[in-house]
Amino acid sequence: MNKKYRKQPRNTDYSAYRHPRWWPTWLGLSIMWLFAQLPIRFQWWLGKIAGLLAWKLAKSRRHITEVNIQLCFPELSEAEQAELVRKSFIANGIGLMELGIAWFRDPKKLTGITQVHGLEHFEKAMDEGHGVLLLGGHYSTLDLGGSLVTEFIDADVMQRDHNNPLTNAVMTRARGRRYGTVLSSKDLRGLFRSLKKNHAVWYATDQDYGRKDIVFAPFFGIPTGTITATSRIADRSKCRVVPFSHFRREDKPGYDIYFHPALENFPSGNDLDDATRINAIIEQEIRKAPDQYLWMHRRFKTRPSKEDPGFYKKRKKKGNP
Repeated sequence: MNKKYRKQPRNTDYSAYRHPRWWPTWLGLSIMWLFAQLPIRFQWWLGKIAGLLAWKLAKSRRHITEVNIQLCFPELSEAEQAELVRKSFIANGIGLMELGIAWFRDPKKLTGITQVHGLEHFEKAMDEGHGVLLLGGHYSTLDLGGSLVTEFIDADVMQRDHNNPLTNAVMTRARGRRYGTVLSSKDLRGLFRSLKKNHAVWYATDQDYGRKDIVFAPFFGIPTGTITATSRIADRSKCRVVPFSHFRREDKPGYDIYFHPALENFPSGNDLDDATRINAIIEQEIRKAPDQYLWMHRRFKTRPSKEDPGFYKKRKKKGNP
């Protein structure tokens, strides 16, 4: 079903989803809504259970995560790598519960357990009047962290639309309540309009988008396909690029949001240098809480050589034909 609907225009009118084929999706969303009403400590506990179940059952995603952890943290022992894989699934399970809070509850109630660091860097960049590109990453706190950010700043957001149109409608409407404008990831005209109005726009570069308009810049020491669009956007709009991140506290319910100084001398005129710099910043943030990153994504899928078999093919066990 996903591929069937991919090219349909975004429709956020719920009346378009009354047909019985949407009932399973409505049921899943209703369960998310129900869980979102629970106390946060109980949600974290449920998220941990969901994460551990996925760790046990989602073998393909676990394999991808294992490969990524092995590549990025070779200094860890096998036991330490295995534990990081397990903790990553737990963190993303909790993130699934937090998704419900971001979509169906008012995150304002969590501002009392949220601390913002470096807000002055963002404010200084906004004062220059050319807009701000908020350089984020795919952490397990993605939606809730983004919603919490909008309690302290005004921002628009770029999103990759969900393949399921109903889920996408709920997600887009939820984000629309929190952000100023919800832009499609392909809507560059909309992005430039926002920046021209001196808006801040949430923007992430840390996934594998294929071979188009990329350079291979180091990420955890591995040549990694990295889009060059960030440099193009900053050059054309004269906006400032402000790195930011958001993490869940380990010891008790709470969140930390970090803004960093705007990148100086960016773009540099050298796409590889710019991409290397961006990857280093994201890597630095990931190392604050390695388990809270989306390691289930095949970040290293695109290789410099098309003939390279890549990292994610499972090796046959000895003795198998």
